[in-house]
Amino acid sequence: MTKKYAFGVDIGGTTVKMGLFDEEGTVLEKWEIPTNTENHGSAVLPDIAAEIEAKSAEKNIAKEDICGIGVGVPGPVDRHGNVLRCVNLGWSEFNVEETLGEMTGLKVCAGNDANVAALGEMWKGGGKGHESSVMVTLGTGVGGGVIIDGHILAGANGAAGEIGHMPVNRHETECCGCGKKGCLEQYASATGIARMARQKLAQTERETMLRDIPDVTAKDVFDAAKNGDAVGLELVEELGERLGTALARIGAVCNPEAFVIGGGVSKAGTILTDVITKYYHEVAFHAMTDTPIVLAELGNDAGIYGGVRMVLS
Repeated sequence: MTKKYAFGVDIGGTTVKMGLFDEEGTVLEKWEIPTNTENHGSAVLPDIAAEIEAKSAEKNIAKEDICGIGVGVPGPVDRHGNVLRCVNLGWSEFNVEETLGEMTGLKVCAGNDANVAALGEMWKGGGKGHESSVMVTLGTGVGGGVIIDGHILAGANGAAGEIGHMPVNRHETECCGCGKKGCLEQYASATGIARMARQKLAQTERETMLRDIPDVTAKDVFDAAKNGDAVGLELVEELGERLGTALARIGAVCNPEAFVIGGGVSKAGTILTDVITKYYHEVAFHAMTDTPIVLAELGNDAGIYGGVRMVLS
């Protein structure tokens, strides 16, 4: 029986991550190319097509032995493969699946990058063994992805899973990057945690190791908490309450088998998942209080795994 292959592609604003996989989901090789965003990103898909053709030739893989290409895109993608807008790439509305498919002669599946990463984590990462999961990515912003019965929930406009822009504080006076006020991203992202720390330092005269740090980061807050610093511990508790409550709300809608926490902030480890779990348990509906909250495992590779999963499912 002839061996089959698939390509996973994760398009970022700076680099495009690519991976060659076998049909069992084992990564055989992974690499990156620069994202050429000149001329409204017109070269991005041709560059990807050229890389896939070159890699196939290098590995002597016939086109008929390639199951397809799975692509994560940094913007909303509807269930038909239409990109609605990608600011980071300069793309306006068009169909990614059809365009890349015509360039390569291969089946193409596309989705929002956070959703695709969530699918990868459910398949081979922190959510492995489950068919339904919600991933929350805590980085510069807060992203998310919802997987139901093994498939991405894209939503009517490809915007399902925009967890970071869930309103959690109607009294907030500062604007989120999206233009609204009181979004989860303003409290649970790396920049949001640092913002909360600056606010607390301005409001208290208590001794804290955070006061000696010129530009406090989320990592500094967690390091302080791990060292027993009272202000650091309070900030982690506030974060846990915001996130735990948000996950309880999400759970009440889609009742996943697991929540997966990823992104740079997740490197804090179990201090993060423990505090989220604490507040989640307090407010979650009784039928779902035991839903596990786990750390992501695939890191920056989640997107290419998820892309391949879309092709193989």
